[in-house]
Amino acid sequence: MCNRRIIAAVKPYNYNLMLSKLTNVAIVDDHTLFRKTLNNFLSSQENVQVVVQSPDIPDLLEKLKQEHVDILIMDLFMPKLFGNDAVKIIQSEYPEIRILVLSMCTDMELLSGLLDAGVAGILSKTDEPEELIQAIVALSEQRIFRSRLFTEAMYWNKQNNFKKSGVAEIPLNDREREVLQLLWEEKSNKEIADHLFLSVRSIEKIRQDMKEKLGVRSTVGLLKYAISRKIIRLHSPEEDANHHMASAFL
Repeated sequence: MCNRRIIAAVKPYNYNLMLSKLTNVAIVDDHTLFRKTLNNFLSSQENVQVVVQSPDIPDLLEKLKQEHVDILIMDLFMPKLFGNDAVKIIQSEYPEIRILVLSMCTDMELLSGLLDAGVAGILSKTDEPEELIQAIVALSEQRIFRSRLFTEAMYWNKQNNFKKSGVAEIPLNDREREVLQLLWEEKSNKEIADHLFLSVRSIEKIRQDMKEKLGVRSTVGLLKYAISRKIIRLHSPEEDANHHMASAFL
């Protein structure tokens, strides 16, 4: 079923205008039919260019020496090297590549470990093709993409890993907290800058300063810290209102 949805997606979705620049994509999946079908689907999208297809991580690492890749789409369970270890190696050698995991895995402990390793997004192979395009757009703009699995893994991490942490809270100022909230709301640097009446460069500096202050390497790391310390509001006022309305009918 998971392959059938993408195989059926033979025409471009209407997200092309959102991709403002050419984005080079690599696909790593040991299932040949799925990998080639995903390549055909993505290649039909304007400003998406699949430059690497690999059946395993060692083959990918060889090809990355020759090709510039912006976004890597990979399965979690790979031959020769498990996904979590693969993510750590790729992030170490190519920190500029944003990794999107596309898998059938629903184990929250494993998925939370991927966030720790540095992935930028998580999708299920049962999700709709539109979500894959939305995720690519978000990652290409240095935003997060709050898919169902990504959000569930973040919540799992909040309920488990941080309970065991004895790390003291590091104070953040009001501006830093505002930036974290807007990042959780999937805003780009430009959107955050416009909202706070600052320059994009100022937002980039605030994000980098927070990473250094908190000792994390990625936006996901910032958000995990913010969630664990209840710094950000997980639901918008509209989402809270909808939740209360739904509860009233139970």
